[in-house]
Amino acid sequence: MTPGFHRRAFLQGSLAGTAGLGAASASAAPLLPALEALSTVKTDGLTPLAQFTAHGTSWTAHEDQTRRDGPIVFTCDKGAFSLSKRPEAVFDDITPAYLGLALKDICQADADLLADKLLAHGDDPDPDEVRRAAPPAGWNFTRESLWWRMPWTTFVGTTQQGDTMPVFPNGRTRTFRPEHVFPELSGDDKVSRRWEGLLGGWLPAVHKIIEISPTRHYDLLVFADVTATDKLVVQTWHRTIQYDHGKPVKTAFGHSYAPFPPRRVEPTAEAFYEGLLTFAGDWQARLKDQAKLSIPDTALSDMVSHAFAKELMVRPQGVYPKYGVVDRDYFGSEYDGFQDTFTSSLYANLEWGRFDQARAVLINYFEDFVFADGQINMRGPEVAQFGLTLSLLARYLRYTGDTATLKRFAGKIENTAAILTELHDVALKKPVGDAGFGLLDGWSESDACLHPDPSVWWKPYWNNSAFAVRGWRDIAAVWAIIATERAGLAADWKRRADTLQAQLVKTLRANIRHDLTPPYVAILPGATRTHRQAMIESARTQTGNEQGWAHRAYAELLHADVLPDDLAQTVIDAVRGHGGTAIGVLANFGPPSDDSRDQLGFISYGYAQQLLRSDRIEEYLLFLHSHRYHSHTPGTWVAGEVTGITGGLPLFCIPAQLTIPKLVRWALVFEASDADTLWLGRAVPRQWLASEQPIAITGAPTRWGPVDLHLQRQGLMLNGEVRLGGATRPSEVRLRLRAPKEMRLASVTVNGKKAVVEGEDVVIRPQNTPLRVQARLRKA
Repeated sequence: MTPGFHRRAFLQGSLAGTAGLGAASASAAPLLPALEALSTVKTDGLTPLAQFTAHGTSWTAHEDQTRRDGPIVFTCDKGAFSLSKRPEAVFDDITPAYLGLALKDICQADADLLADKLLAHGDDPDPDEVRRAAPPAGWNFTRESLWWRMPWTTFVGTTQQGDTMPVFPNGRTRTFRPEHVFPELSGDDKVSRRWEGLLGGWLPAVHKIIEISPTRHYDLLVFADVTATDKLVVQTWHRTIQYDHGKPVKTAFGHSYAPFPPRRVEPTAEAFYEGLLTFAGDWQARLKDQAKLSIPDTALSDMVSHAFAKELMVRPQGVYPKYGVVDRDYFGSEYDGFQDTFTSSLYANLEWGRFDQARAVLINYFEDFVFADGQINMRGPEVAQFGLTLSLLARYLRYTGDTATLKRFAGKIENTAAILTELHDVALKKPVGDAGFGLLDGWSESDACLHPDPSVWWKPYWNNSAFAVRGWRDIAAVWAIIATERAGLAADWKRRADTLQAQLVKTLRANIRHDLTPPYVAILPGATRTHRQAMIESARTQTGNEQGWAHRAYAELLHADVLPDDLAQTVIDAVRGHGGTAIGVLANFGPPSDDSRDQLGFISYGYAQQLLRSDRIEEYLLFLHSHRYHSHTPGTWVAGEVTGITGGLPLFCIPAQLTIPKLVRWALVFEASDADTLWLGRAVPRQWLASEQPIAITGAPTRWGPVDLHLQRQGLMLNGEVRLGGATRPSEVRLRLRAPKEMRLASVTVNGKKAVVEGEDVVIRPQNTPLRVQARLRKA
């Protein structure tokens, strides 16, 4: 270590002693990265950067400095470790803009014109065409347009600290400025032509390429020091390289603060690369329990892992909930108990086998944010989220078998369900002629409580009842395991679920406006205007309107999966046909304008889930690609709660970040809500099979145990294997084989026997495992 250079000493620990590193052990010693075989990482032509000793091993750092995406490679006598780069353009280079459509027409139209165009060919949407449908998020922000907040574009952090560190367009943080050494980088307006990405595919290390002129660019790395022991302060590492005519001419390193010689000086190259290697090993260890994923679209796979890394950075000590970060409003404690932060986290972590994190999040929430009476420690409870909470607790038990944790909170769980039964009792006392008879009144959106008259939004929104049905039904199925002495409650919950579902379906059918095209479904019974008409009037009169936050009502109604398919399809058509989507993603509903049509990034996944159930696979894939490209900033993937389609800087929230993991998981492995059916490969893009690269997920949790799926096409032969690792089997496995665009299934066998095939679905009644599938294809 260079004399006078102060940073946190590296923590020492054996691999065996830290093998359990996870959410509950945020301060444990960092691990070495997983080593690749020497034969897979060649160092020929790479530039040696530094030699150092870390964790008792001698290392050499190398980099391919002949290309902008050249990897950084660490070698030792045990193997080699490579950190890839994938820079994405942040500036707007899209022509023609909006696929040739006029922005005003897109924003004012009831129909989703961009989605219609992207789906017009009747096949899977082209991901690159989806990307080019609108400017990238965050490219056109200005300080003037963001006078009320500092325009950082991404952030870094660790698990153990209680805060994060924003990173600005030119690579500076709140404590360090690369322009001290490189004055050309001063001013965000001078760095608009830049590319951004993450080192190692998904690691939370920000990589920037800033092009100052055709002959000069700067390559910057920023990441947090995982060995820091500060409670709040995030220590950061920095590297900046100036390239002239494609060759490195000057390199500078930094750690957290500007030098203050002689006591604080610039760190050495050896110290920087030791910090980088330790950083990589630490983050690999924290995500080692995630179900393994291998798909042709590696960036999408990396987005899954990066979302979980971001969650650990956002949550102080990896566990305590925060809806947002730093100074963009959502870091305030008033948001900490927000139900969506809890449910989105528990859902995503369960779907990817991150059970330790799921347990830590569950315990934290029920200890700190659920009172004994079931109410939450947050300003505005949302009725539907109580139901989703009950459903996810049942999923937690089925996936993990952790009865002890749920028994610990049995009283609070029972009272969570009782909140809904009390609202149901009130609903049943309404006059039979009341439009909302039998349906649950209450706030659908937390922010309703902030208005002068919150009773405007104390209404029988469809989603309140829909998720009460789902919550009661799911928790009733496992309640005898959680609270044996109170098992009788399950019968009442089941009865209520059936009664409420029947009333919901009956009332919803009676409230469809068939005079509109497509038929329209308002967000609550008795509403005569469309949500757009209601919001135009609300904007004109500057008064609250009961149809505010309509997006949540639709998303949660569909997510609950309690509607017959024909009715769910009607709701989807109504949303998409009456201003409710933006490039295929559920919109943030508001009065129409000439220059605004926003995507809703954070609760819209319920809408997507129903697209999958209703077999609207092309629309589901459009949602996936559009959310990826237009609800996230390029390269560093900061997900916006609400993101416009004109390139503005989105407001980050962690539930939006955890959407892509759910969408990718469900495309590959998806469970029917009430039927004993497991869907595999239901939304695998045809382009993936066309690539002839492997498509695999290993250890995906289900209520029947872990599932492995592997698919790969070679010419006209498509091979697959399914392994069911649990003690029980689903009654039916439906494996969808979405053949490449110009191919069709000719014949299919399962374990050597002719299979039952319905369309592209291989229908299997599994007895044994593995299931080996062979499909012959023919050209269409």
